[in-house]
Amino acid sequence: MGTFPMTRIEDLEISRMIIGTNWFRGFSHYSAAKSRWIREYMDLDRIVSIMNVFARNGCNAVLSGPEPLMQEAIRRVKEETGVTVHWLCTPSGEDVDELMPGIELSAEMGAAVCLPHQHWTDGNMIVNQKRILGLERVTERIRELGMIPGLSTHRPETVVVCDTAGYDVATYIQIYNPVGFLCQVETDWICRIINETPKPIIVIKPLAAGRCLPPTGLTFVYGSIKPTDTVCIGTMTTYEAEEDIALARNILAGRGPTGTELQFSRSKSALLRERIDPLATSAPSHEEEPS
Repeated sequence: MGTFPMTRIEDLEISRMIIGTNWFRGFSHYSAAKSRWIREYMDLDRIVSIMNVFARNGCNAVLSGPEPLMQEAIRRVKEETGVTVHWLCTPSGEDVDELMPGIELSAEMGAAVCLPHQHWTDGNMIVNQKRILGLERVTERIRELGMIPGLSTHRPETVVVCDTAGYDVATYIQIYNPVGFLCQVETDWICRIINETPKPIIVIKPLAAGRCLPPTGLTFVYGSIKPTDTVCIGTMTTYEAEEDIALARNILAGRGPTGTELQFSRSKSALLRERIDPLATSAPSHEEEPS
């Protein structure tokens, strides 16, 4: 069983890479066709096999909404690997009354951290008044149910508002990637917000939903966040999980994205110091693999 660099959300020790679930649930952030293909392709067995790769490599947390599919996947990963995968749940709703059943469901399903979804958080934030409507009631209920309170947001203002107001929020989910995909302001501003808060940040969409190569995205993100922050990444295959985990290990160890097998095609032949037949079985060719 492998290990991975760790951080903490209060008393909960979690890995600095955690399992994202958009690629499991059909949210491609790319096209309706791609999202449909993901939904038709992914099933419980495939999800569990990918999560097992993360678990066996020391990555011990997953981020998703509270749903039975993920509850069963977490149970099976524990059964098959012996690893407890901590569940970071993101219930949603329009207002506090709509959000509360999702908070209670998260607790019933065994979530360790409850982070109301961006839809609730950003929809109920009044930036100019530096407050979020009903947040005190929300975090109090999360604590009562034995979970750690956090917030999912797409707006870096959330971090400033909560830190300034002193809300009982232990961690934040924040979008951050080198191309600024879905970022609300420039990435240098987001970098500053992430580094100025004493709270651990959970970075999402580090590869901009597939628009950014893993060595580029992971080097950028890990190289500019705090040692206490973590990165949530989605994968669709065990191969992608293995590759991203290896990349992250090297980057966090200060070696950069070394040792990664590069994609190869005939157009790159002139880049090689020795001649390789791209059609030979020994050539590092991935042209026929799904992207």
